[in-house]
Amino acid sequence: MHIGGLVDAVPPEQFVTRSQVYRELAALAERGLVVAGDTGPRARVRYRITEAGREAFAEWIATPPGAEQIRYPLLLTIAFGGHLDRARLLSYVDQHRAVHERHLKTYQARLGTAGIDVHERATLAFGIRYEEAVLAWMDDLPAILGPAGEPSTGRPDPAF
Repeated sequence: MHIGGLVDAVPPEQFVTRSQVYRELAALAERGLVVAGDTGPRARVRYRITEAGREAFAEWIATPPGAEQIRYPLLLTIAFGGHLDRARLLSYVDQHRAVHERHLKTYQARLGTAGIDVHERATLAFGIRYEEAVLAWMDDLPAILGPAGEPSTGRPDPAF
């Protein structure tokens, strides 16, 4: 898969922006791992991987992946949600719900396109299941948080 297809398949707020990708590509070019081609329409630049880049990629891909890290700002807000009123907290959840619904639709649509390989299909399947799990959790949150007006068991000051 070429980088343009990857960037187009992933909602920009999910991972990286196009400008971040080009900054990384420029850094890779400085290290001699890719070479910038001619500038195309809308100032797009195609990059080609060098032999040194292929070697660096082969070394990287053969290294076992590290442990996952969950970095989900809403989850942190939920953890300290006892310091917010319920309506505000649930409004944040609703805002995030819209984003996850868009991601789910994007992944489902991409999965339905022709020509994707089994690895992209596996990655999209994870994305779909992840978004479905987050949306199911969001559906359960009102019950988990308890009835409106019920006192919170949150502490007056965050404990660290």
